[in-house]
Amino acid sequence: MLVLSDQPLEVQKAVAHTREVVADLHAELPRWQLVVWTAGNVSERVPGADLFVIKPSGVSYDELAPENMVVCDLQGNKIDDGTAQNLQPSSDTAAHAYVYRHMPEVGGVVHTHSTYATAWAARGEEIPCALTMMADEFGGPVPVGPFAIIGDDSIGRGIVETLRGHRSPAVLMQNHGPFTIGKDARAAVKAAVMVEEVARTVHIAKQLGDVIDVEQPHIDALYDRYQNVYGQ
Repeated sequence: MLVLSDQPLEVQKAVAHTREVVADLHAELPRWQLVVWTAGNVSERVPGADLFVIKPSGVSYDELAPENMVVCDLQGNKIDDGTAQNLQPSSDTAAHAYVYRHMPEVGGVVHTHSTYATAWAARGEEIPCALTMMADEFGGPVPVGPFAIIGDDSIGRGIVETLRGHRSPAVLMQNHGPFTIGKDARAAVKAAVMVEEVARTVHIAKQLGDVIDVEQPHIDALYDRYQNVYGQ
């Protein structure tokens, strides 16, 4: 088993900082009503090391703290870090690990069971790009990934197969729920918040009739502006 104390001091400091970030970001999931009970998880890659930090399995959100975030290698194996020794990592750890191994540009992964996005996943239906904010954030529709069982890297494979080469940072895994990715965990949490918002809005719109898809040239222009010009 890899032992954290055997790693260079810079790596140990990076792990400590990442644990703080991941613990803090978990508070955003219940804040935005994206999870219930102990469901859902956030992970982030540790800079400068083949490691990531993820939520422990089955632990209440109000009990989460930096010291009980679990450190894993990119195979999903828990490492001996001297603190969270009695805690097992999230049941989705294999999926997160697979994404990190196969998408080196990804620095953060989030999974929720947010109500509206999961409802679209239950239907196996992509969310059409009917809003300018979808063009901004997702660069088109939010795609659906294949059905996969928790416990191995099947979910991770589905995420990678669906999102590799796709502009969307979110995928709706069929019959399961949304997974989001980002350059870091904060970006992935933002995508999780946004995918629930557009899932809810488009669902409500469809109750009133057909939605109007944004035309592709407009999607491309909006996405380019938002990604390269918008903000500070």
